[in-house]
Amino acid sequence: MERSDIIFESEEFRQMLLQASAMEEPPVKDGSLRQAWFINRCRGIVSEREQKLGRRMTFCVVTFGCQMNERDSEKLRGILQLSGFLPASSEDADFVLYNTCTVRENANVRLYGRLGALSTYRKKNPSMKIALCGCMMQEKDEIERIRSGYKYVSLVFGTHNLYRFPELLCRCLLSDTQIIDVVDRDDTIVEDLPLERTYAFKSGVNIMFGCNNFCTYCIVPYVRGRERSREPGDIIREVENLARDGVVEVMLLGQNVNSYGKGLDREVSFAALLQEVEKVDGIERIRFMTSHPKDLSDDLIEVMKGSGKICPHLHLPVQSGSSRLLKKMNRHYTKESYLDLVSRLRGAIPDLSLSTDLIVGFPGETEADFQETLDLVRRVEYDSAFTFLYSRRTGTPAAAMEDQVDEKTAHERFDRLLSLVQETGRRRSSRFEGSVQRVLVEDVNRQDSTLVTGRTPHNLVVHFPGDKEMIGTFADVLLTQAHGFYYTGREMNASG
Repeated sequence: MERSDIIFESEEFRQMLLQASAMEEPPVKDGSLRQAWFINRCRGIVSEREQKLGRRMTFCVVTFGCQMNERDSEKLRGILQLSGFLPASSEDADFVLYNTCTVRENANVRLYGRLGALSTYRKKNPSMKIALCGCMMQEKDEIERIRSGYKYVSLVFGTHNLYRFPELLCRCLLSDTQIIDVVDRDDTIVEDLPLERTYAFKSGVNIMFGCNNFCTYCIVPYVRGRERSREPGDIIREVENLARDGVVEVMLLGQNVNSYGKGLDREVSFAALLQEVEKVDGIERIRFMTSHPKDLSDDLIEVMKGSGKICPHLHLPVQSGSSRLLKKMNRHYTKESYLDLVSRLRGAIPDLSLSTDLIVGFPGETEADFQETLDLVRRVEYDSAFTFLYSRRTGTPAAAMEDQVDEKTAHERFDRLLSLVQETGRRRSSRFEGSVQRVLVEDVNRQDSTLVTGRTPHNLVVHFPGDKEMIGTFADVLLTQAHGFYYTGREMNASG
């Protein structure tokens, strides 16, 4: 069976596939072995269909949203490939899966636009299967909209039962009716499912799922559920397997990694977990996100300070510079405590790169509140910041708050904030001009094939002369010129 060279299966899952192949019926107990049985079953179904079609069957996974969704999509693609499908370069495929986001309203709008655009492909391929999963599918109103207005969607499932995708895929392939399988809660964590990594040399690793913070503007706890941490041994085993498979950089993922370990039989702090990941041979860089400011411990600062592998870059979302609004947002810190945290971080790690998230137009935001945000940006001087207009999400406390900021005012403030963020970011990021940085090469430059593109430990993008053979390797690069949020440079040991 043809498959991607970056498909990843643990040895444990390979053994499960062999064990499941000798079983006539699927195991009753939920878990990896049951899903391995359904992957084998899907292989047989796909093979039979291909013989009738006289061609290979294809799939396309389209991802909306955050890095957690991106990581989920890697698992979905891996399962589809092991089930016998080949990846397609577009949605002109036999199985199209949209992994949805619902943090902001425009993500919902984009999904329905993409569903409508599939009509041309559906006419050409009436047997096409369309599936929807992810955060948006946990919203009851959206489920009803799909059930009534998008009957051609074959399969719908949510965030809590994503691990059951092989079983749901099997049901979908054998059914001509719409299958909706969305549950409000499932605390099961299934290990060892296969995945198709976006990159052969770096990978995300989920360390926890869900969120307990209930920020008043955010729908994530309602669609992702409460926090559930993976066992540290399972995480380390996955990182070790990835290292054996050629991965040199891992990104530890969670909605709030700083609260990792709470609720485990033997609680382990995030700082302690990082120290264990550091010990894995072959892993040269460790990144993580997202860090909630209220939970960032002194222990974590000390571990970052003394580490030779943890990258000196921290994404530390602040959302607003107004302590009054931070209280309304239920963020559990003030502007002053956040600035103190930044001071302690930079005191311990002087060249630390900081990025953040900022919301403009939160209900009740006054010009004075907004000025507090501008003041914070000036004082912190972020390397980069993601700025967002407040998105009113039904079901969150903020959606029912009075004093919703009018669109014109919000947009005007957004433009002012963006201008300041870009100005301070350019100034802050340019501090490395003239220095030599170790760059992990990620790809050939899309605009100029004589260049390659990589990242420094500080998460800065660098373009410099090279070729595709360098992808996945490290290079010592002189950063010759800063261009806002990226650099151009040249490899120090390159000829000429």
